[in-house]
Amino acid sequence: MELINEELFYGLLLALAGFLFSMMLTPIYTHFAYKYHFWKKQKKKTVDGKSLPVMTKLHAHKFKRSFPTMAGLVGVIAITVVTWLFNLERGQTWLPLVGFLGGSFVGVIDDAINIFGSGRGAAGLRGPVKFALITIVGLALGWFFAVKLEWTSILVPFIGNIEIGVIGMILVFAFAVVATSNAVNITDGLDGLSGGLAMLAYGAYGIIALLQGQVLLFGFCLTVVGWLLAYIWFNVPPARFMMGDTGSFALGAGLGVVAMMTNSFLLLPIIGLVFVVETASSLLQLFWKKVFHKKLFISAPLHHHLEAKGWGESKIVMRFWIIAGVCAIVGIFLATAGGAI
Repeated sequence: MELINEELFYGLLLALAGFLFSMMLTPIYTHFAYKYHFWKKQKKKTVDGKSLPVMTKLHAHKFKRSFPTMAGLVGVIAITVVTWLFNLERGQTWLPLVGFLGGSFVGVIDDAINIFGSGRGAAGLRGPVKFALITIVGLALGWFFAVKLEWTSILVPFIGNIEIGVIGMILVFAFAVVATSNAVNITDGLDGLSGGLAMLAYGAYGIIALLQGQVLLFGFCLTVVGWLLAYIWFNVPPARFMMGDTGSFALGAGLGVVAMMTNSFLLLPIIGLVFVVETASSLLQLFWKKVFHKKLFISAPLHHHLEAKGWGESKIVMRFWIIAGVCAIVGIFLATAGGAI
């Protein structure tokens, strides 16, 4: 019991460090964001080139004022510094930190184009380019995981570990990074939404890591939670800024890595159920328009559909948080009962 208390105390200290450092960095980011006009340009076209009249109308009030993006830089810097100084270890925290940085690198490029670009390309990186970059990150991390850390099996809850080999593991790892990065990015559309959902997911995986004895990985997850607490403080409606792709891609890539390192990849769709539903709603919308030439939802992803139906922004965010909290509890239970711990 004493050992568990020490490990828990260690993780909580890292969470506090992540929170306090982020709170210190935020005024610096805000100064430069307003001075150099890190304004977010409103998205007006879908990935298939169609206009977005519903979402443009719903969020017109936000873009009447200056609305900075790329605030994910605060989290990237805070988590990197805290992890590098107090929690860096090859077997547990090197990979999630590099995943976090790799995702943020893709996001920074996209955000920078959106902020400083002009003309047709100002919306950010083209979808295929963004997908290719995050795939490269996932494959590189998967190679290190399978070859250097020698993980070549995946746990199927209640069944056991299934050997999938080096190539299979690299592909599964890359899929986890790519899918989760895009899912968090798609969900990042309302004030506080993706931040709160990611905080609950990282918290759940942190508990799983602690119960597995991966104390440093637990500490990394809580460092992310610490940043997100600071981020949400400023991002609740009306948001002072948004994390941008810099933050959403970093969070998604890091979460995918953590899921693999806890050997709980197959629990990710449960712990991150809201992310899955949000992404599925966007894919279904594209499929429906392509095949049936009409919309399935008023607007996609799902949170925009609910907005258009008359749900208030805070109502959507808080109810999605509640669902995510329940999913986190279920995920921890399944990890315990299914053999991950």
